[in-house]
Formats: sequence, C-alpha cells, structure tokens
Amino acid sequence: MSNVCLKNSCIKGITTIVPENIINIDDEIKYFDNNTKKLERAKRMIGFGKRHVVMGDTTAIDLCEAAANKLITDMSIDRNDIDALVLVCQSPDYLLPSSSCILHGRLSLSPNCATFDISLGCSGYVYGLWMVHSLIASGAAKNVLLVAGDAPSTHSNVANRKCNPLFGDAASATYITYSSEDNSAYFSLGTDGKGWDRIIVPAGGRKLPIKEDIVNISEVDAAGNVWFIGDEILHGMDVFNFTMDVAPKNIKQVLEFSQKDISEIDYFVIHQANKQIVENVARIANIPSDKTSSETFSKYGNNSTNSVATVICDQLNNNIVNHILISAFGVGLSWGAAVVNIKDIYNGGVSVMKNPSKSSTRMEQALYWAKQFKEG
Repeated sequence: MSNVCLKNSCIKGITTIVPENIINIDDEIKYFDNNTKKLERAKRMIGFGKRHVVMGDTTAIDLCEAAANKLITDMSIDRNDIDALVLVCQSPDYLLPSSSCILHGRLSLSPNCATFDISLGCSGYVYGLWMVHSLIASGAAKNVLLVAGDAPSTHSNVANRKCNPLFGDAASATYITYSSEDNSAYFSLGTDGKGWDRIIVPAGGRKLPIKEDIVNISEVDAAGNVWFIGDEILHGMDVFNFTMDVAPKNIKQVLEFSQKDISEIDYFVIHQANKQIVENVARIANIPSDKTSSETFSKYGNNSTNSVATVICDQLNNNIVNHILISAFGVGLSWGAAVVNIKDIYNGGVSVMKNPSKSSTRMEQALYWAKQFKEG
C-alpha cells in the first residue's frame, strides 16, 4: 500500500446533493414475493431503506453541477479564485470530452482553471482528496474544487434485485485551499487490478460498444435477477471477501502511519456498501459503535463514488469533530483510507435537487447530435 503524509492543505467546506426522486424499499415488496418477513429480514441484514435516484435525462454531472454551485454560493467563493477542478465520476455524460470540461463550462470557471477527471468508484473520493492534497503540497494549485458524483442506479435494471436496491445517486463538492499551517493529512492507498472484472459494466466502452447485435442480450440468474449486457455485474461474495481482507488492514495501516490511536479519531467514515459490510469492517477493525454508522446507507443507499462524502454531510453536519478517518473500497479493485482534520469546516449537509422542469427525450437528443454531424 502507498502511504503518504501531505501538508499545508485545509478542507474548507463540503456539501452533498441527491436527486428528488425517492424509492422506498417498502414499496418494492413484490420483489420479496410479497412476503413481509422476507422484506424485514433483508432490511435488518442489509440495511435497505430509502434511496434517491435520477429520473429522465438527469445525470450524475447535473448533480455535480448542483453540488458545486451550492457550495460556491453558500461559502461565497470567488469562481475566479478556483485554480483547479478535479472531478471524480464513473457515470460520464459522454465518452469524450471529459466531464470535468463540461462541468467547468457550466460553472463558468476561469479559463486559467485546470480541470481533469478521475474515473473511480467507491474509493474515488479518497483518491480525489489525495490528488488535491498532492496538487496543493506541490505548489501546483492553491484553491481546488473537488467534485465527486455518480448515478449507480442507472447501471442496473430495476428487476435486478442483487444490484438495483443497493444503489442511490449523489454528488458532492469539497473546497480545499492552501494553508500556511502544517495541517497534515495521511493517506494509505492500494489496488488489486487482478480483480478488475469483479465489479464491471461490460458493454458501453470501446472494447464492447452497445450496438444492435448485442443490445438485447440478457440473462436471468438462479435468483430471478435480470441482467443486460450494459448493466453492472457484481460478484458479491468475491467483493465481500476482498473487503473483509483489505478494509480493516487499511484502516489499521493509516492509523499506524499517522501515529494515531482509535481514541484520537472522532469519527470513522466507512464506505456505505451496505449495513452488513460496514458493521463487519468496524467489528474487525475494533471501531467503537458510537464512532461509526451504517445509517447513511439506509437513508441514501450506496452512493458509490460519493458514498463517504454523503456520510460526512449526513452524520457530521451538526457535530463538532476534528480528526476523521475515511475508509473506502470497491471497483477496480481499489481501496484507500485517509486521516484528515475537518475542524471548523463548513458542512452544508445533504440537500435535494429538484427535477428539471423540462427534459429531453432520447430521440430528441439523438436528432440534435445527428444535426451536428450534418452541420459539421
């Protein structure tokens, strides 16, 4: 694992946005054979509750824009002062250009602001923090807007009960600036690329573009879950075993590297994969129950890229805390943990983005781009 201590950065503020549409697991009892006991058992074990999901042509980038604009407004940030925009997202609007460039334009940031994407899922926010702290520590940037967002609900069919009920959509914006104070942040990161196919959306990229010859390919597994070629494949037991092996060790390593004891950490922000995983990671890592929680999963689902940011905004927006430990893990396979100081941070909590009054149909979008081909 890669360990690094980065100094002279200050996390000034954070806020999270979720879409307006809510799905309550109680309204999906038909997927549990209309059996109340089976539903309640799933709620106790996995932590199913509510989740916010995008609708129509609303995307993760729309959520990212809303989160960034809210933080900029709430903190009275001068857009011209932002000299770097880092976007962490696995649900891009287009294969190209990079989503960060689209977001840069929507936010009306300075042409002197550098932008780039980080394509990572559940571990992405920790990697984003590490990258931003690195930029500031090197002197490459002074005021950085870190935006993280994903729409994992769009990666599976509603009839796929192995994946679909787990995921909710969200985005966050975090403002990080140069500080003359030490303000050390500690990171421990790792990757196991041999497990790249354990969590994957097989079709849609350049390796296997979605075209007429494969668009209707689907399978039904033994449990009755429907899988399409462009949906997310999640090898649950492999991912569970990976998590139990890696996450507690990663937490221990970053604690040792930062020379901090569990008692010196005010809160442990653990990726909300599901209740069972959060509680097992906490148990193996000997984290006290009052210093972590899986409640955010039950309220918002697994937000993938934004999961740990949602926890910060949901669980800590009314709490006075200094040092937190963030632990995230998943697709890649990749993982990361960080010990950071969020004393005096502005926490905007979790807000809801209203559905746009007008959206474009798929056909309207296709005809628009067809016209662009003609004019080009």
